[in-house]
Parts: sequence; structure tokens; C-alpha cells
Amino acid sequence: MSYIINLGGYNLKALLFITGRGMGGDAMNALNIARSLEAEGVQCELVLDTDAPGLLFKKHGYSWHKSSIPQAGGTAFTKSRAFKAGLKSIKAIISGVKLIKKTKADVVVGIIGGGAVIGCVSAKLARVPAVGMIDTPLDTKVCTRLNQCIVLPEAQLFKEDILPENVEKSFFPLTPGLTQGNKENGLNKIKEHLDNLRKEFPDKVFPEFDENKKTILFSSGSSLFELTAKGLKNFIDVTEDYNVVLIGSPLEESYLDYVDESKVINVGYIDWIKDLYACTDLAVLTDDGVMIQEAIACELPSVALTRVKYGRYHNMESIFPGAVIESEFEDLNDKIFYALDNLDEIQSKTSYYNKEVLVAGKKIANIVLNQKK
Repeated sequence: MSYIINLGGYNLKALLFITGRGMGGDAMNALNIARSLEAEGVQCELVLDTDAPGLLFKKHGYSWHKSSIPQAGGTAFTKSRAFKAGLKSIKAIISGVKLIKKTKADVVVGIIGGGAVIGCVSAKLARVPAVGMIDTPLDTKVCTRLNQCIVLPEAQLFKEDILPENVEKSFFPLTPGLTQGNKENGLNKIKEHLDNLRKEFPDKVFPEFDENKKTILFSSGSSLFELTAKGLKNFIDVTEDYNVVLIGSPLEESYLDYVDESKVINVGYIDWIKDLYACTDLAVLTDDGVMIQEAIACELPSVALTRVKYGRYHNMESIFPGAVIESEFEDLNDKIFYALDNLDEIQSKTSYYNKEVLVAGKKIANIVLNQKK
């Protein structure tokens, strides 16, 4: 679905090149960027890799163009992966140039990793303005030499005090209405989920949700990674004093072996995260920028478990000091209990940062619009 609206006098078409399968973190960033641009009167058309199922976009009513968008491993970038991706990229760039000309795009937005590289290089060859959303070593190296870039919090460049003239910092754009979650709806969804499990598996024991206990959310995003599952197991092995909720679809079914569903409320992949945030007291997340920012926006204290995803380390604690408690795996229980003892202080810090986080989408849209002024 692509359409033209005209707010603030704009009438532009943006072509968004998107890394990944159109299901998880990069796709959500792209969806929120598209929404922010549409709110400013920009027609958005999306480009996904030919093999991407695009489930997130399909769910929200968007269609997309198919074109090769190789990946080089994102922040797990290596020279070997980059070389293999480079061979595929020549064909992808040629296809990208043709697509830009075919769609008559006024501006290109290349979004993280392969999407940023293919989008920005193709736009340069097609002589169309572009903005690169950069967050990995490879896209930072390539895109900053070509056009205007927006560096996101997970990139090392974000932490630098002095930036190149063509680079601006921004937090990740967040889902509209994220902070408008309803606590009662969240509680009802949790209880409904437990009731359904009891009906489906009458011989199994599932926990009760106790509204007098604090609620801790464990998440590594839309997918459950092994280190998060292990961290959860270590925590529930030492205490039953909290409601523990887990979200995410396991990357491998064996990860669920760490999840004792007699103690953990495992809700899986959900579309009511804002309501769940509203009834959560502490979130145990990975140190990825998006979920940490979501917690900040909702003024929700969080513990950031490091190196969950392919050994990546983003140092979110340095970006939001006092509002995020960073933890290595072996220290996770101690850091969770520390956070629980200091919830009010940590929450007060989140309110210091949340205003800037909430306007990130509009800021990104304005940078893109400025390329055509």
C-alpha cells in the first residue's frame, strides 16, 4: 500500500530500502520511519529482499517491491561476510538503480546494514538524494561517504562528540501510541492467556498472576535468544517472589527447555506490547537500542543484558546513564535485584530522556524532507 497525502505542503515520494526479512527489529524501524514520513505528507514505497516474507508489513497493510538486498552480518560484520555480500551487491545495486528510476522516487532512505548500503549507493548512481540510516560498521563506512546520514544509538559513531558534517544523531523512531498502553488491558490479556493454556493443557501447572507482586518482563525482542532464556532460568531458580513474563518466539525450540512454564508466563509473540509495558515494573532486555528506547519512552526501568545477539555489545548504559542498568550474563541476578531495590530512582532517570526519544520519528522525517528543499 502506498499513497499520497499532503500535509505541510509536501508532496514527495520516498523509496525505503529495508534490510532483513520484514519481520523483526529492522522492519519495525522501517515501518516507524514510513509512518513518520507519511505524517509529514510523504508517499512511501518499500523495498524488501526478494526472499523476505514481510509479515510485519503485510499485517499493517503495506505491499512492497522485491529487489536483492544482501546482508553482511550487521554488527556481526566480518571481512568474509562482507566479501560475499559484496559479490551479490553489484547485481543488487543495478536493480536498485532501475527501481529508483522506475518508481520516480524523489528521495531514497536506506535503512540499516544492507538496506542502507544498497539504497545509498543505488541513489548515488541514479542521482537521487538519499538518507542513510546507519547502525553497523559496514553501513557507517560506506554511506557516510555518499550522502546525508542519520546515525542510530547502536553504532559506535553515535557515541562520538564530533561528527562529520553530513551525519546527525537520532534515537530510533518508535511505534505511535506506544506510551498509551492500558494496564487493565494488559492484565486481562495475561490472565486470558493463562486461562487458555489451562484449557488446552489441563494436566499441566501454570502460574497464577498475582497483582500484589511486582512484574518483571524478560525479552530479547520478537525472537527469543538463548542467553535471555538462560538468564530467565537462573532468575526463577532463586526466587518466586515476582510475576515473570516472557515474550518472543524462540529462534530454536530447544531454548524453551530453559523456560519452566509452571513459574513463567510465556506469552510468545504478541501484538499488545504497549499494554504489557503498562503493567510491568521492570524489564530485562537485551542491549539493543529499540527495546531499551521503548522502555525509556514508557518510563519503565530496565536491565540491559549484554552480548545476547551474536556477541554484540552496544553500551546502552552510556547513552542513558542511570535509566538503564547494564549487566553481563553472570551478574544478571545481582543487577535485577539492584534494580528492584532502586526502581523509583531509575524511573526518575527515564523521565529525563523520554521526551527526546519520543520525537525521534519526526526528527528523522524532517532530515529526509530537507534533502528535497
